Amino acid sequence: MAKPRILFMGTPAFALPSLQILHEQQYPIIGVVSQPDRPRGRGLKEVAPPIKILAQELGLPVYQPEKVRDPSFLDFFRKLNPEMVVVVAFGQILPKVIIDHPPLQCLNIHPSLLPKYRGAAPINWPIIRGETKTGVTIMLMDEGMDSGDILLQEETLLGATETYGELHDRLAELGATLLIKTIEQMTTGTAKRQTQDAAGVTFAPRLKKETGKIDWNNKVSDIVNLIRGLSPSPTAYTSLEGQTLKIFTAVAQQCNVNQSPGTIGAVSAAGLPVAASDGHVILKDVQLAGKKRMLISDFLRGHHLKPETVLQ
Repeated sequence: MAKPRILFMGTPAFALPSLQILHEQQYPIIGVVSQPDRPRGRGLKEVAPPIKILAQELGLPVYQPEKVRDPSFLDFFRKLNPEMVVVVAFGQILPKVIIDHPPLQCLNIHPSLLPKYRGAAPINWPIIRGETKTGVTIMLMDEGMDSGDILLQEETLLGATETYGELHDRLAELGATLLIKTIEQMTTGTAKRQTQDAAGVTFAPRLKKETGKIDWNNKVSDIVNLIRGLSPSPTAYTSLEGQTLKIFTAVAQQCNVNQSPGTIGAVSAAGLPVAASDGHVILKDVQLAGKKRMLISDFLRGHHLKPETVLQ
């Protein structure tokens, strides 16, 4: 059976492997829709989203509507007349007119085992909450938030030290491979859809700045999971003598502690211990506000911390 004419909708780096594999396998991609260029950095220079850059490298037409609900884009969409829409971290909610239009429907890659972790940050929260597994779901889109019927899922174990950044890249590749399997099933009529179990729904809310604030009264495992789940971005952080200290890598050491939570201990080859409720969090990789990211050994050479300093 002929490969369907696909309109691809995506914006950040997570969508790159999916667009790349569709192109490599010679699917007819009639266009790529991404969010508009946005100001970034101190100079607020307009920066193109990653998917736009790749699409241009592949010679694919790119469209960047401010809102896909605008009548002008909807008219353009009807003229494109895709047989299938593939959505990967696009960043806008699609209206019903787009969802219902393609004969082979709208497919979405979601980086969790739906119905768990619906929402904006499904890669971060399984790590933060100490899950031992996660995965990728290919679903049919509906007008709800990640509530469409499931077509395919693949589970993967979470590494004990795996960070958000590492898991992000791994799930992006896993999702791309699973996408091809799903499209093949859709085009041959062998796809099976499964309604999500409402009783199993959990959410992955948008990350806020306060999400990353470390509470040293927590257990060491919870603190380390927070650090892993926000590394390398947006990062967990604490306050060192009034300055923000970002923490990228740390390990948990359960033991009896006599110090108040947040108190710095004696540095060792393992790193810098900080007291928590049930042990020490050993800091290994940090960044002080306005400085470069560095290993804790390099950081301490330039920052002589007073004994019994308390991180807030």
